[in-house]
Amino acid sequence: MIKPTADDALLVRKRDLKNNYYSITFKPFTSAKKCKPGHFIQLQIPKTDIFFRRPMSIASVSSDGDIEVIFNVVGRGTKLLANLEKNDTVNILGPLGSSFSNPKKNEEVVIIAGGVGFPPLMYFATELVKSKFPAKQIHFFYGGRSKDDILEKSRIKKLGLNFYPITEDGTFGEKGLVTKPVERFINENEKSKLRIYSCGPTGMLKAANEIGKKYNIPGELSLEAPMPCGVGICLGCIVELEKGGHARVCAEGPVFQIGEVKL
Repeated sequence: MIKPTADDALLVRKRDLKNNYYSITFKPFTSAKKCKPGHFIQLQIPKTDIFFRRPMSIASVSSDGDIEVIFNVVGRGTKLLANLEKNDTVNILGPLGSSFSNPKKNEEVVIIAGGVGFPPLMYFATELVKSKFPAKQIHFFYGGRSKDDILEKSRIKKLGLNFYPITEDGTFGEKGLVTKPVERFINENEKSKLRIYSCGPTGMLKAANEIGKKYNIPGELSLEAPMPCGVGICLGCIVELEKGGHARVCAEGPVFQIGEVKL
């Protein structure tokens, strides 16, 4: 496990992605270059009475140490984060948790993203392409309720990978749930060469987990959970394991193997 640091960093870029989604980028963060796809950070909201930090998956890390998070405004804490302005200072704790493992060179990567589960998977795909993993061996399935929930489309497409947008109302890409075209793709390809990576709502993760087990395809799931402390002390993010016992999403996770956690 990488030893986390807690640093003050400046908000250097803020983008309104519409539909209550925001991208905010901070610099400098001492441990930015230690971050890997799947890791998360904890943000201390400044000048408020909110005690607990807010956990955020990492969307990108630049070569000079900028660190970006993308989030949806769902409550008071994220609303306050969305109201931050350029040059505001935020204390960042991280990197935290476990990260995704790399696929084998001959494997086809099946990414299943849903909602705000897409940022760590976009980061993962970006790093794979940077490492010279063939972009055409990456299949990025991205599901949302409508076209407004499919973010950073051009950014993902620029990676040169295979991009499959799916919306429940059919306003962008294929209509339906993201797991349906995933299962169709699996049935059209050699299953022994596939590896699944997924992050998103619990229902989608459960479906991705079942698909992996059904077709005997290995892979990893990044779980979402309330993580007040982020370092495994408060036990607020406990999940039950298939083999018995429990794990902390913030410490043993958030990345788990398919079939490892009861969903």
